[in-house]
Amino acid sequence: MKKVLVIFGGCSTEYEVSLVSASAVLSAIDRNSYEVLRMGITRDGRALYHEGLEESIAKDEWQEDKCSPATISMSRKTPMLWVEREGMLEKIPFDIAFPVMHGKNGEDGTIQGLCEMAGIPVAGCGMESSVLGMDKDLAHMLVAQNGIKVPRSVCLQRMEEYGEKKQEIISLGMPVFVKPVRAGSSFGISRVTKEDELQEAIEKAFCHDDQVIVEEGIDGFEVGCAVMGNDTLTIGRVDEIELSQGFFDYEEKYTLKTSSIHMPARIAPGEEEEIRKCAGKIYRILGCRGFTRVDMFFTKDKQIVFNEINTIPGFTSHSRFPNMMKGIGLDFEKVVNEIIRLAE
Repeated sequence: MKKVLVIFGGCSTEYEVSLVSASAVLSAIDRNSYEVLRMGITRDGRALYHEGLEESIAKDEWQEDKCSPATISMSRKTPMLWVEREGMLEKIPFDIAFPVMHGKNGEDGTIQGLCEMAGIPVAGCGMESSVLGMDKDLAHMLVAQNGIKVPRSVCLQRMEEYGEKKQEIISLGMPVFVKPVRAGSSFGISRVTKEDELQEAIEKAFCHDDQVIVEEGIDGFEVGCAVMGNDTLTIGRVDEIELSQGFFDYEEKYTLKTSSIHMPARIAPGEEEEIRKCAGKIYRILGCRGFTRVDMFFTKDKQIVFNEINTIPGFTSHSRFPNMMKGIGLDFEKVVNEIIRLAE
């Protein structure tokens, strides 16, 4: 029986979301097919082998529940954890790493690169596609080079560039969206409707990353599509985000106070099929494997505009990715175990 190491937590603003996603993933893994090991990363970066109750993870009580310092061995011979117990090191072998970590230091290629260097199979995207998925500017450039529309944008490497590029930004029109280039769950993103709001929004975005992108607003609505697979792709239904105000920020993603998610999207079958094909093409362009959610805009004149990919999207049984897959007849447990199988 193969051993799967589920890695959760992390030094990220999305630490809490990771705990909830990991708890759901753990509950869905087929224990008749896989033995499950758990390693959590604390907010301050400590790696701990967790042998306590799985229920403690979602409650963020796991750190006090049978934990031991641990690290992944860099030897390529056998995937291995080194676990410290009472001053002694114990070897614990495993077969597959399954990172369920959102945002920086988890979804951005960091943990994937560590595993690839050690020759450890990873469930989900590898290092390269994870890096591209987190970097909105690079992802847009690659997708645009392959003939898919992306928003017009201006990228800033430092705050001092704002004065130099202000007119270029203004030429994008209003509203614009100011975003950290590498951040998840809409942290640091602002919707700007007035020129005098730009500087504050850019300063806010620079608090989350050392690069900022300013994108034109797209006259349409956001749609998403789940894609899963390596050589052969399984593409889920398309969902639609309906906003009554503002944009789909962190609070809206997890509370839906003023927005709604329609699954399937309220579009014609032919339109949905075009979006699904586009999602599969983007998945290939960015070198994804395992699973990814592709987010796009669908405009009033029926144009598809790429927004971003999420290489480790929210992963509870009621999250968008599983619901899109449920739309084609795959329940949450089947999806989780297929993602692990794809890494074997």
